[in-house]
Amino acid sequence: MSTLIQNGIIVTASDTFEADLLVQGEQIVAIGTGLHEDGAEIINAEGCYIFPGGVDPHTHLDMPFGGTVTADDFESGTIAAAFGGTTTIIDFCLTEKKKPIKDAIQTWHEKSKGRAAIDYSFHLMIGEATEEVLAQLPSVINEEGISSFKVFMAYKNVFQADDATLFHTLKKAKELGVLVMVHAENGDVIDYLTKEALANGQTEPIYHALTRPVEVEGEATGRACQLTALADSQLYVVHVSCEEAVRKIEEARRAGADIWGETCPQYLTLDIDDLRKPEFEGAKYVWSPPLREKSHQDVLWNALRTGALQTIGSDQCSFHFKGQKTLGVEDFTKIPNGGPMIEDRMSILYSEGVAEERITLNQFVDVTSTRASKLFGLYPKKGTIAIGSDADLVIFDPFAVRTISSDTHHMKVDYSAFEGKQVKGVVRTVLSKGKVIIQDQAYKGNAGDGQYIKRAKYNEQLRNQIYVEHV
Repeated sequence: MSTLIQNGIIVTASDTFEADLLVQGEQIVAIGTGLHEDGAEIINAEGCYIFPGGVDPHTHLDMPFGGTVTADDFESGTIAAAFGGTTTIIDFCLTEKKKPIKDAIQTWHEKSKGRAAIDYSFHLMIGEATEEVLAQLPSVINEEGISSFKVFMAYKNVFQADDATLFHTLKKAKELGVLVMVHAENGDVIDYLTKEALANGQTEPIYHALTRPVEVEGEATGRACQLTALADSQLYVVHVSCEEAVRKIEEARRAGADIWGETCPQYLTLDIDDLRKPEFEGAKYVWSPPLREKSHQDVLWNALRTGALQTIGSDQCSFHFKGQKTLGVEDFTKIPNGGPMIEDRMSILYSEGVAEERITLNQFVDVTSTRASKLFGLYPKKGTIAIGSDADLVIFDPFAVRTISSDTHHMKVDYSAFEGKQVKGVVRTVLSKGKVIIQDQAYKGNAGDGQYIKRAKYNEQLRNQIYVEHV
């Protein structure tokens, strides 16, 4: 079956041009003007951009946390992602200490197999760096195609690893050619501040933010960067939320360290005042790191524009307001951390970034798709529009407008963090490996269309292909 997309404007991380696209099977086979193919299904993209499908490097689907489980699983979460223009996700596989790593990976395969609407892969959490754990990593890389490991510096007594674990992981990652990811907050200081707040009767959602100040994120980010440089390794800092963390990453990169940074749409558009909403509504905005003062938004946007930060993840981790977030009515520490972001990641970035002239069209593609593909071993199969690449394509109407609402979103969760926000630009059609799965805002795919992707190792040549804005 062939599909011919005509009259659209193709946008990649480096180029913007008018052309037709011919898709055969799962791949792009021709790009040019005036293309023709007998019997091909014709899609008219006139007036629309054609983007490579989004790559979301940071999701948590069907994940246990705080005695409950996320509202969105691999079926609802990936369908919602597709509606938002994302065609590949990388989810976090959580491990347990003293248990084989492969048991955790198998659990994530069972959660996802036959359910995903789009292609997916896994990152692997490293909670301890024992000889037994380190010995398992080569087979994880070679057999599972997992080429990124995550270490938590926060969530004391739950996920938090010590500095020795982080340093051992960095050293091993350098040897094995994989990328280390870090949640950078000082968990020990947060634990102290949290106990102090509760002892003083400070239980409302706002204290989630006040006990996780910018200093604990900046300190942990700087420490992780220094350990990376010492290990001569490579690091990816997830969900950067504040100026203090951005500056530490900038300093490390200027000194020659191999450091990368991700931020998320919630930190670019929401702020700490959302946690102060009355009637416990602030609990909807509890995630970690927390929302910051509004002044940090300009810093984050500028970091994306200049390349100090390179990717956008959703940090999708949805919990219902009623019955899940409300577990913390009397104690903010019992509010499950996370929010519903996967569907609106690209919309927010286009509307608030491109339409408001904070970033260019090409930068939009780079931060939402191409850069993550290169860093996480998916490029050029994913993340670009090129002959031989997967036909993961988004036809996007830049002139249409929609209003974000839980009444119309496709996640299971009972609220939207961006409720009532009007965004410029609407996804019209999405192809995943050549198959139309979203058409005129209707789902045309099936659970199980998405396949598990084994990823290549961290590629220094590809990661060094930095997009430079033409002035």
